[in-house]
Amino acid sequence: MGKRLADSKTEMTEMVLPNETNNLGRALGGTVLHWMDICAAIASMRFAGHQCVTASMDHVDFVTPIDLGEVAVIEAYVFSTGRTSLDVKVDVHTEDPREGERRLSTSSFFTFVAVDESGKPTEVPDLGCPTDAEAALREAAVEERRSPVRASDGPPSRRRYRAGCG
Repeated sequence: MGKRLADSKTEMTEMVLPNETNNLGRALGGTVLHWMDICAAIASMRFAGHQCVTASMDHVDFVTPIDLGEVAVIEAYVFSTGRTSLDVKVDVHTEDPREGERRLSTSSFFTFVAVDESGKPTEVPDLGCPTDAEAALREAAVEERRSPVRASDGPPSRRRYRAGCG
């Protein structure tokens, strides 16, 4: 029995506090990466129904800084699965809490592996995207990950994706 992309959707919010900033008053990159990893792990576990561990992270695009007092909105969802692995799209948006406007701050892709109680890889459900919106979200993530035209201009992924959403 498969699961829907929507079953994995996760959103976290974090206010950037002084101990999380550099000398310019901007969120530390390591702090942002930590938030991204946690959000992606939650999305993976919601989808897999098992503990999931981080296997890899693609290059990270830091697009705009997150300033002291702003809110980081971290969003993640599973967009592709293998036998035991899950690929997760993670975006971080910066929000001014007084105005509510958001702008993209950081983006990356993570791969997780589902593990059983003994720590061995275990199978994950097939991915289903029964709505047009879910299928479009999945396709956009697949295309972005494969695209050689990204901020860091890295090589496209060589992974094979299980077609779960059309």
